[in-house]
Amino acid sequence: MEYDKCYRSKAQIPNFDCLLFDLDDTLYPLSSGLATACKNNIHAYMAEKLGVENSKIPELSNLLYKNYGTTMAGLRAIGYDFDYDEYHRFVHGRLPYDNLKPDPILRNLLLSLPYRKLIFTNADRDHTAKVLNKLGLEDCFEGIICFETLNTPPQKSSVLDEKEHIPSSEVFDIIAHFSQPNYPLMELPITPIVCKPSEAAIEWALKIANIDPQTTLFFEDSLRNIQAGKRLGLQTVLVGTSHRSKGADYAIESIHNIKEAIPELCEVEMKSELNYSANNNSVAVETSVTA
Repeated sequence: MEYDKCYRSKAQIPNFDCLLFDLDDTLYPLSSGLATACKNNIHAYMAEKLGVENSKIPELSNLLYKNYGTTMAGLRAIGYDFDYDEYHRFVHGRLPYDNLKPDPILRNLLLSLPYRKLIFTNADRDHTAKVLNKLGLEDCFEGIICFETLNTPPQKSSVLDEKEHIPSSEVFDIIAHFSQPNYPLMELPITPIVCKPSEAAIEWALKIANIDPQTTLFFEDSLRNIQAGKRLGLQTVLVGTSHRSKGADYAIESIHNIKEAIPELCEVEMKSELNYSANNNSVAVETSVTA
């Protein structure tokens, strides 16, 4: 981007003051293999800990993910009772974290942007810390909004022994539900878990972090999360594709392309440079700047 484009009228330039980032498959590429491993671990948990028939797991997991945001949230909705920490240890404890490498380019990019920067993820605290540590980004963010931020553990009296599972007769049959021709007229059970893409989850996260959605850029690899954020007034950036779908204000192939794809971000950087020059009684020299 040329220098003079940074000097558009103030009304033309969004007044960003916060960058809100998803974690998985946003700050690192899908090719890392963590998503595939996580899916496999979820399926293993459903079979080993909850006693779900192997033949039903792929369809059940897919339906729960599509309708509740995460398979975990869906499992709780349809009646399975389990310890949240135990679930996370099983699902995330065997992920190939060594596939993630330090990313000094992203680190320098994040540190160069003079905005509040926060993580907003459905993942648990330990997983988030491990990922940020592996990427070398653990000190690049003001705060983290994660699973524990939005959810309290279930009462211990309601949590089953980890070797037990609820009999299938006590679980809502969501597969049968969607097999019925009139299923859109029937309500699904509600999950006690708060997570994206629930608008309530996003609103709560914004409130906790004292974020104004109108001045915040929301980076996500999930289109449905992007669309939920957009409905709440967030400026949205779809990560992982250059195709700007409905609900996305911007689309970038990689998180490394922030400045190239969102030239508006150079406004604050340029203003900071000019303010520095003015405070030092020196004349700003116009040069060609790329964002």
